[in-house]
Amino acid sequence: MIDITDPHADLHSEHGALPGEHPGRAANPIIKVWDLAWLEFEKPDLEQTERFAEAFGFTTALRTPEELHLRGSNPGSPSVLVRKAPGSRFVGPTFKAADKADVARLAKVSGAKVEPLPETLGGSAVTLVDPNGMPVRVVTGADELPGLPDPAPLPFNFGHEVVRTNAMQRPPRQPAVVQRLGHVVVHTTKYRESLDWYLQHFGLLVSDFLYYPGQRERGPILSFTRCDRGATPSDHHTLVLALGPFNRYLHSAYQVSDLDTLAAGGEYLLEAGYSRSWGIGRHVEGSQIFDYWRDPDGFLVEHFTDGDVFDNTLEPGWNTFSSSGLRQWGPPATSDFLGTKPGLATLGELAGVVNALRGDNEFDLNRIGGLLKGARS
Repeated sequence: MIDITDPHADLHSEHGALPGEHPGRAANPIIKVWDLAWLEFEKPDLEQTERFAEAFGFTTALRTPEELHLRGSNPGSPSVLVRKAPGSRFVGPTFKAADKADVARLAKVSGAKVEPLPETLGGSAVTLVDPNGMPVRVVTGADELPGLPDPAPLPFNFGHEVVRTNAMQRPPRQPAVVQRLGHVVVHTTKYRESLDWYLQHFGLLVSDFLYYPGQRERGPILSFTRCDRGATPSDHHTLVLALGPFNRYLHSAYQVSDLDTLAAGGEYLLEAGYSRSWGIGRHVEGSQIFDYWRDPDGFLVEHFTDGDVFDNTLEPGWNTFSSSGLRQWGPPATSDFLGTKPGLATLGELAGVVNALRGDNEFDLNRIGGLLKGARS
């Protein structure tokens, strides 16, 4: 007898909240942001940064001795801003306001100022500081770059639906064309406080919650949040918050057109000498086909395609955190992706855990036990 049990039945998070659990949205948020506009970094070597960026699939929109703007093919703002600095660090995200008046409203409520952005970007923005000390901008009126050529997805013969006859499939091995910025993931030592802050200030909605094995009663430790665009669908996640021993950037993700673009672009990166962190596979929460890479400064970046989109009617899913639950198919999550790869970085992780236990935050011994259990499952 053939076993037709779905091996992923316990991985999917189409399970709702229990009575009294977090609703995944603020009752009366100050504003509702429309999307991520861009991410800001500081790095010491802009030439090295630009070489990797072009191999990854970005186009350079601006290059000066002190600044680098990287864009996708979609019309709009640059996706990544990099400024020259002695060391490497993630500065913070910038969200796009849904309406010009939202920036003024957010400034009035928070006590921050609306300030003009540099001429290289245009528009104006208000800058807040989240509970982790990270600056977070909301921008309106930024200059819109025109769209760039973007190769169409290849035609597929799916099952009995034949659309390609007397023609071979030959995806070019070249840099994947990044279309747009999709999401950013950050660690926070004050997860619940940070979650409520982002929901209240920016009107984000939780698509999925994860909690540590055996610790659901203590509440979630990770949330995939999306923008509230009403009936207009939004990416399953735009900002992901995860409890951890540090306040830091984990990764950012950039959309490409299809699987062939992602895979052939990955082959190009390998041939150029860059390091794949994890992939290719398909996620559970968000459903994206993914491929993760390390840039020369050690930052983790993701190509993705075929992600879920939700409108504002869908309520949050709840699921247990596990390393196996990070994928529907594909290789197991690597030690590099999970941050457990032996080396100086791992020693730094352990030191950070010890320091976190001494601090005033939500990362305690009980949470460490849940993290280790989830990472081994």
